[in-house]
Amino acid sequence: QVQLQESGPGLVKPSQTLSLTCTVSGGSITTNTYYWSCILQPPGKGLEWIGSISWSAITYYSPSLKSRTSISRDTSKNQFTLQLSSVTPEDTAVYYCARHNGATMGGVSSDYRGQGTQVTVSS
Repeated sequence: QVQLQESGPGLVKPSQTLSLTCTVSGGSITTNTYYWSCILQPPGKGLEWIGSISWSAITYYSPSLKSRTSISRDTSKNQFTLQLSSVTPEDTAVYYCARHNGATMGGVSSDYRGQGTQVTVSS
């Protein structure tokens, strides 16, 4: 059973960079054909895919967030990390870590998803 655990800052000031680390257990982030993703859900709105990093470290980003997004990984810790720069209060959301396969990558339906962590952008 794959499990994903988010760890995030809780509160970020406007213009700063949000950093979210996803720790994976029960499976390796280098296992063929899987994509490791970040998803957000603003208050009162639906889920939105942010981006993914593949088993071979290729990255994919939502066009609407691409200019501010970077996803990297640490295979020694079985972790991947989202960095979202120049945040504004509109980036306030619950942030999730997830695993996609080839058929679901780029969407909001996933094989597995963490419980999520609230990140608030406020001064």
